[in-house]
Formats: sequence, structure tokens, C-alpha cells
Amino acid sequence: MEFEPHATALEAKGDGHVVASLGEDSGYVPYTAFSAKKSFIDANPELIQSFTNALQKGMDYVQSHTPEEIAKVIAPQFEETDLATITAIVTRYYEQDTWKDNLIFEADAFTLLQDILAEAGELSERVPYGTLVTTQFAEAATQ
Repeated sequence: MEFEPHATALEAKGDGHVVASLGEDSGYVPYTAFSAKKSFIDANPELIQSFTNALQKGMDYVQSHTPEEIAKVIAPQFEETDLATITAIVTRYYEQDTWKDNLIFEADAFTLLQDILAEAGELSERVPYGTLVTTQFAEAATQ
């Protein structure tokens, strides 16, 4: 198993081939999440909404631009990787429909994440979705 950009680099050198993708085969797993204490959220709803709106704006950009355009924009964050490789990676993700179009952390994704953690022996008990997840800010950001 290899992660990007190593998987694409192996393909480019002719030393390997990507035969399956976790992003494609697993379903929408929330690999990146943001958390805050309830007290912070309650005290700073405008800040939370602004942050969420900014993230949604990035997701909207990805949905409305080509892999080439996306690669050029994100390239400065990956200085060690050439633009052609970044473009190949973004194209793979784009073609697999790897990216969601919103930030709403849905119950089925939460269950899938807990299943993965439990299977890996990293979860001692399950937590109800409504106890840990609020979608109000993500829902508002999609408006």
C-alpha cells in the first residue's frame, strides 16, 4: 500500500501501478475533521461559521474547476512534488469522485469511521452520532 505522491511516482517510473484506491473503495471516510469544545462553539458561533464557510468555499472551488486548475492552486503546498505529479494525483481523485461537495458529516460516514477504528482495535466503545457531531454550520455553509 502506498499513499500519494509515492503511488503516482512509482507509476511514473514504471515501477508499479495503482490497482485500487482507498478513497474509491471505502466510501466517504472523513479523513479530515475539525473539532472544538461545545463551550467554544457556543461562545463563538460566528467564528465557527466563518471557518466553515471558508472551507466550503474551497470545496466549491474543487467542484467547479479542472484538475489542472486545482493542481496549480495547491502546488505551493507541495513544493517537493512537481506540477505534473500533482496534476496526475488530482486527476485521479477527480475521476474517482473522491471529494465530497459539502462538509456535512453524515451519520453513515460516522458509522464507517467507527467501524474502521473498531476493526483496527482503536475504539473501545461507540459513541452516538448526535453526541459528537453537529452539522448546523456545514448545512448553513452550503446555502
